Amino acid sequence: MFRITEFNYHGKTVFFRADLNSPVKDGKIISDARFRAVLHTIRYLLEHNAKVVVGTHQSKPYEEDYLTTEEHAKILSSLLGIEVRYVEDIFGRCAREAITSLKPGEILMLENLRFAAEETKQASLEKCEKTHFVRKLSPLIDYVVTDAFAASHRSQPSLVGFARLKPMIPGFLMEKELKALNKAYESKERPKIYVLGGAKVEDSLKVAENVLRNGKADLILTGGLVGQIFTLAKGFDLGDANISFLEKKGLIKLIDWAEEILNEFYPYVRTPVDFAVEYKGERVEVDLLSDKKWIFDERPIMDIGSRTIEKYREILQEAAIIVANGPMGVFEIEEFAKGTVEVFKAIG
Repeated sequence: MFRITEFNYHGKTVFFRADLNSPVKDGKIISDARFRAVLHTIRYLLEHNAKVVVGTHQSKPYEEDYLTTEEHAKILSSLLGIEVRYVEDIFGRCAREAITSLKPGEILMLENLRFAAEETKQASLEKCEKTHFVRKLSPLIDYVVTDAFAASHRSQPSLVGFARLKPMIPGFLMEKELKALNKAYESKERPKIYVLGGAKVEDSLKVAENVLRNGKADLILTGGLVGQIFTLAKGFDLGDANISFLEKKGLIKLIDWAEEILNEFYPYVRTPVDFAVEYKGERVEVDLLSDKKWIFDERPIMDIGSRTIEKYREILQEAAIIVANGPMGVFEIEEFAKGTVEVFKAIG
């Protein structure tokens, strides 16, 4: 594996693939955590006189948070203390001219990569190499540096299309994440617990199936939409409001897959025993075995409940190795950050 410190970037054009996909409220980004995570890499490249071209995605088509990267450029500019030029283009003439006009130590940000249809689908390496994105930008780029760890499992042009054409170099964040993941995956220390939450249900099902089948996990704790899908796969009713939301997200079809995983590994996949919803302006917790479940017909699930938090905390305190990915609920809203905050406190 290449290391970022092994190359001379002076005067070289670097395509920096980041994952700045951030939570949005009322059309505005409400967290700069992912921006701060990649600052070390960007500063290193700029300090070594690279010409930096930042590419990221934000959400996906038809979602409310599917925005341009204009605000991303402003946030990054504020954090770096220098101008980050926003280019309202991805691989067209405007983008290519902006890239070729960069001077050493300058940086620009391309438009949301998923505004290009090619970037919304997964394809083989060979097909990714033949996309307009790769064919148009490859002649202008010397190196590709990536810190897009959260998206690195996807076979899409900006993530894999340059692999055989240019040196693909992990940034400081990617290197750190890979080392930690490899250590956790290969460690013989037990028990090894995976905590899978968030909204990327399909990805989490792949992880769960892989680590359980290969004996790399002793137990999986679930939350977020991942936890809801596994809960439905166990036969619990989560009410009309939640079924409707999951249908809108295209996730109902994954229940059968989750059920297959449970059939094979049932004792090793734990799901929430209670959930929290917003009801009459307050956080209300509903046990799956209580007579309050009618609330699920009216109100969407926002977090795991206190009983689940306590059960997960007890399990995590006994863990030797913990691998965690994704929040337990809608952590952007303070009243429903409890599950995520408490579980990650237990992780330490």
